[in-house]
Amino acid sequence: MSDQEQQLGKLRDEIDQIDQKIMQLVSQRAVCAQRVADVKQQAQGEGEAVFYRPEREAKVLRRIMERNDGPLGDEEMARVFRQIMSSCLALEQPMHIAFLGPEGTFTQSAALKHFGHSTVSVPLHSIDEVFREVESGAANYGVVPIENSTEGMVHHTLDMFRNSPLRICGEVELRIHQHLLMDDDVDADNITRIYSHQQSLAQCRRWLDARYPGVERVAVSSNAEAARRATSEKGNHVAAIAGDMAAELYHLNKVSENIEDEPDNTTRFLIIGQQLTEASGKDKTSLLVSARNKPGALYHLLEPFHRFGISLTRIETRPSSVGTWGYIFYIDCEGHYRDEPIQKVMKEIAEEALELKLLGSYPQAVL
Repeated sequence: MSDQEQQLGKLRDEIDQIDQKIMQLVSQRAVCAQRVADVKQQAQGEGEAVFYRPEREAKVLRRIMERNDGPLGDEEMARVFRQIMSSCLALEQPMHIAFLGPEGTFTQSAALKHFGHSTVSVPLHSIDEVFREVESGAANYGVVPIENSTEGMVHHTLDMFRNSPLRICGEVELRIHQHLLMDDDVDADNITRIYSHQQSLAQCRRWLDARYPGVERVAVSSNAEAARRATSEKGNHVAAIAGDMAAELYHLNKVSENIEDEPDNTTRFLIIGQQLTEASGKDKTSLLVSARNKPGALYHLLEPFHRFGISLTRIETRPSSVGTWGYIFYIDCEGHYRDEPIQKVMKEIAEEALELKLLGSYPQAVL
């Protein structure tokens, strides 16, 4: 046996021993998670116990990233623990997560990134259905898109909050990489049609104009649906624009990767549920405000945020369904609704506005 083989043999034995220790520690953590579930059920009642605590998970993941010494990167280490936490939580209560489907969409990728793979995924056809599934209790939480860094806000999601009792429990940001996908039998030089979601076509407009200017672009309900069509219509010289998950699910080749026009293209998703979330130490608060239709209404709405030193991260205007030229404002700001400055701002806004609705306070995206 050569020196190299001897050295590799010793290192592999060392890795095996480390793996054994890791398994023992993960098992200890899982047993502890089961004990946590028992305590919660005894204190809160078996049917009322709340097992998923977004603020607790955010704190744990932030602490892991702060304490990480490498050589794995902070986010890579956090993703490892994200899955461990997901598996342990499933021992307490397997969670059903509704998302805007079908399978293979970026929304499913966001759901898996936030909750890990030890959940029951529930793909639904529309944002309305996701809200209804969570409202009825058939799903524990839902995941819906709220904004894209290139294409802006998803207004349908915003509008759903007007009449929904659901709360925002978390957020997740996902880097969106679009790929041109084709079946093995399709020639990239002879494509006659490209399927994708409307937003994905818009995010790749310049790339498509430069490389396939004369090819028909067909908007479909989702990127996963585009990939499905590329598979089922492979004899028609069609292609799809979609992400990694859709490519794997429908066994398509990535002919051109990362074709989005903006390299930092990112979509933000919201986690919706039925409970308000406690403070994690680094939070956002979302509000819905119906302002009076009078001069200076927006100024009077925003001035208290400035006076109490609260940073706004997003303000979006939507037409009101009541009255002509009435508007509803969706506001995201830094901090938790229990913080004294935000309490004071909410009190002043409530006195000035027609309606103030707290959509939720939740941990800022960690991964």
